Amino acid sequence: MVSQGNSVWVPARAPVGRWFRESSTGLIGLSLVIGAGAGAGAVVFRWLITTFTHLFSGRVDYSAAGRVAHPWFPGLGPWFLLLAPVVAGLVYGPLVHRFAPEARGHGVPEVMYAVAERGGRIPAQVSAVKALASALTIGAGGSVGREGPIVQIGSALGSALGRFARLPESRLRVLVACGAAGGIAATFNAPLAGPFFAMELILRDFAAESFGAVVLASVTASVVGRAVLGNVAFLDLPPFTLRNPVEYLLFVVLGLLVGACGVLFTRVLYLIEDVCDRLWRGPEWLRPGVGGLFLGGLLLLLPQMYGVGYPVLQNAVEGKYVLAFLLVLLVGKMVATSLTIGIGGSGGVFAPSLFVGAMAGTAFGIVAHAWLPSLTASPGVYGLIGMGAAFAGAARAPITAVIVLFELTGQYTVILPMLTAIVIATATSRVLSRDTIYTLKLRRRGVDLDRSPSERRLAGTTVAAVTEPLPEPLSAGLPLDEAAHELAVSGHGVLPVIDPDGAYQGCVTARAVAEAVAEGQQGTVGELAELPPLLTRDTNLADALTVLTGAAGTGLPVLSAEHRLEGWITHQSVLGVLR
Repeated sequence: MVSQGNSVWVPARAPVGRWFRESSTGLIGLSLVIGAGAGAGAVVFRWLITTFTHLFSGRVDYSAAGRVAHPWFPGLGPWFLLLAPVVAGLVYGPLVHRFAPEARGHGVPEVMYAVAERGGRIPAQVSAVKALASALTIGAGGSVGREGPIVQIGSALGSALGRFARLPESRLRVLVACGAAGGIAATFNAPLAGPFFAMELILRDFAAESFGAVVLASVTASVVGRAVLGNVAFLDLPPFTLRNPVEYLLFVVLGLLVGACGVLFTRVLYLIEDVCDRLWRGPEWLRPGVGGLFLGGLLLLLPQMYGVGYPVLQNAVEGKYVLAFLLVLLVGKMVATSLTIGIGGSGGVFAPSLFVGAMAGTAFGIVAHAWLPSLTASPGVYGLIGMGAAFAGAARAPITAVIVLFELTGQYTVILPMLTAIVIATATSRVLSRDTIYTLKLRRRGVDLDRSPSERRLAGTTVAAVTEPLPEPLSAGLPLDEAAHELAVSGHGVLPVIDPDGAYQGCVTARAVAEAVAEGQQGTVGELAELPPLLTRDTNLADALTVLTGAAGTGLPVLSAEHRLEGWITHQSVLGVLR
């Protein structure tokens, strides 16, 4: 239309770009496109894994085949296992090093970092490089999972589309989560697990608008995945039932033990990664090839560690392994996964955590069944529940653990015991470790996702950088009327209090003195002094700001290790750092 006074033309319809950036329907449209793309990416990724597995081992899945020869090279016998990881490492090592260093490792922490620190921006080439590198790693025997790569692949797709549409960071983060949810949903045939994984681990909130978009992306990806891969439960397990309510006490113990196993898996993963970092002195592009020789040696000893290992997991839950071998597989998986990532391989830790939980849970079930045969279910029930408990212990995502296990197995009868064990495992993890298997990788880089962006900036600065001169302290024996005058002329709403020997006694606020004087009290200022939380010159500003926010006055004293007054800190001084 045309305005009547100044003849300025105003378009009747908003531009398409603005529609994408600001409207809810635009976000829905983009989430559908990303869901379809993530679903297609998951199909291609699974095809790549199958192709490379068949190329390097001669079978669709080598893990349950035993120590047998490659059908194309029978003369090598099982010794081809020494060569497969080396050849693959020599291919994907230079690929990752040259084009996308972010593709190394297990993927999810990189996406979490991109959402928290980079506004959801992920380089577009990560999708292709991650797909090839992870497929080569898994296909050649790397003992890692598919969820980390597909999360990173889908997230990179969402980020690329969002940046093409020039979306603001708030919406770009949602599209990254849409890609992650779509990838999980399609590759595991788990349309419910995808959104909860993305919201609980990637976005770390459940806002209504973002949840709707993520769900739509997940559903779209599942439709694409099911159209190509079929609609069957990811694990084909027999039905399990419980025998006695007394078993719930055993599930509490199971949650404690397997939750601790999840934390142990985290510690082993980063310990072996540190050892690999210390030992390797060559170029990074060569590291996967040389390290592949050690991984091949481990596969030669324990071929059940080849690839993702779902057939082995299913055999364990179905009761096909004895107790001692289950414990060997448990330790072997921790070491094999850690070594695969430590040498520079690319793959996820979700499937390995399920594997660890299945072995630990089934082993526990064997012991419990032998002790109370008439009161306990088959060991496989404990293995199934242990899968969720181990993931909850490692990732500390209880909602995702319950939904994932339900969708992967289709077993509804174990929901209540699964909830019991997963809650206990999560609590155990919180007691034993500050971080999860995902956040620890970021904390080692100095990134704490539990803090807001401004707090993360402040966490790198100490109180010493903003300490101001100390206001004149009040003597503890000073009468209240004189203290009121001193506070009024000081310009501070709070002042430190010292005894006759100069020892710090606490702080007194103008409000406390004013109320006491108004009530006719005749005491001294020392009687009103309170001890605020201790701040020293080494306290980081993020913690100092938290203390200042809860304080009654305008500032707080800075103390030495001997509790002697050294300076003063105010809101204004902290604000100067944030400008």
